[in-house]
Amino acid sequence: MDKTSPLIGVAELAEALAGDRPPALLDIRYVLPAAGPSTETGADQYAAGHLPGAHFVDLERDLAAPPGPPGDGGRHPLPDPELLGAALRRAGVSADRPVVVYDGGPATSAARAWWLLRWAGHQEVRVLDGGLAAWRSAGHPVTGELPQAAAGDFKPVPASLPTLDKESAGELARTGLLLDSRAGERYRGEVEPLDPRAGHIPGAVSAPTFENNAPDGRFRPVAELAERFRELGADGVPVVGVYCGSGVTAAHNVLALELAGYPTVLYPGSWSEWSSDPERPAATGPERG
Repeated sequence: MDKTSPLIGVAELAEALAGDRPPALLDIRYVLPAAGPSTETGADQYAAGHLPGAHFVDLERDLAAPPGPPGDGGRHPLPDPELLGAALRRAGVSADRPVVVYDGGPATSAARAWWLLRWAGHQEVRVLDGGLAAWRSAGHPVTGELPQAAAGDFKPVPASLPTLDKESAGELARTGLLLDSRAGERYRGEVEPLDPRAGHIPGAVSAPTFENNAPDGRFRPVAELAERFRELGADGVPVVGVYCGSGVTAAHNVLALELAGYPTVLYPGSWSEWSSDPERPAATGPERG
């Protein structure tokens, strides 16, 4: 597979899966708890139909640690490397085998897996552009059949990517560029369905994740993404910081920024960590402040 892009299209993936070095295929579908207790889970969606050969990886169980105390780690802290490695090996991930991750579209939870695998040191991981929806629309089959048990050999090397903590995120918001990936109404403090306080990190700029996508759920062309981030102030800064509610959808912005050619660093604790620390200030309103 071409390793120059963090994305892979449906046609290229179908060809790779039929080749002599097929990638490990991970289904990362996830349903936000805010959708309600009766909503089906990502595991339910996987069981109802997934790409042939794909293993399900649970975002909350495998790609995050349990929430810590208020102000420490947020709702989706980085996982224990040993537990992460065990989950990935069960899904067939090996150090020398390419990995493709997908969700139902538009790649928000898949982007978390993409970023986390790179944080853990994997060198060859890509996101299926458009996810399961794009695979289905191209006429490719899905199945409810579970794949055979796998035994990968990947051992995480944590911190292979840099991250921000509360101190460095706040500093970057003041002196550089820190993008808030949540919906505009959450950034402005009009609503807050999940976290202790409404608002945003003072100095952060609103950059809702879903503005990275075209109407079909795929990522917008690189030139459009580059123009978007230029307008948000990404030119001329050494690195762009990104956060969201709990470090999941922010990874989608990290991926889009990489496509556009901007060095980026993620704040994993994000607003869920910041807002639960009473010593951290919160700004509201439509402007950077």
